[in-house]
Amino acid sequence: MLLDPRGPRFAAAVTTVVLIVVLFTGSGWLALAQAVVFGITAVSPRRGPYGLLFRAVVAGRLRPPTELEPVAPVRFAQLVGLVFTLVAAAGYLSGGSGVGLVATALALAAAFLNAAFGLCLGCEAYLAFRRFGGRVIPARVPVDGS
Repeated sequence: MLLDPRGPRFAAAVTTVVLIVVLFTGSGWLALAQAVVFGITAVSPRRGPYGLLFRAVVAGRLRPPTELEPVAPVRFAQLVGLVFTLVAAAGYLSGGSGVGLVATALALAAAFLNAAFGLCLGCEAYLAFRRFGGRVIPARVPVDGS
């Protein structure tokens, strides 16, 4: 399955805003809500809440994508985000605000890099692991199949 790369980038922008709020409020519950979003999206990027929002509100206003990306790296990146936000939520909710702060800041840095520059750290880590194992997966595929 292939995805329009602008969808995950849009999701990263929304995630960036959510994680900034978590960082400033120290809300473990909001971190947990973001973890749920990561979990849903890791199972099915097309059914993730931010992906649904992208397709309902944004995608129709854009030209069709010129290239698509494989879904597996995006799913892996969402799992990484899930782990970091679960650690953040556990930290904040158990009184370990330092743990929550660090985990949130790391997740925020990754989300911001994707939103602002299109650099998905989790996707790159997935591709590096695959290359290390001898399997190469293209990062992007032109829509016309060439």
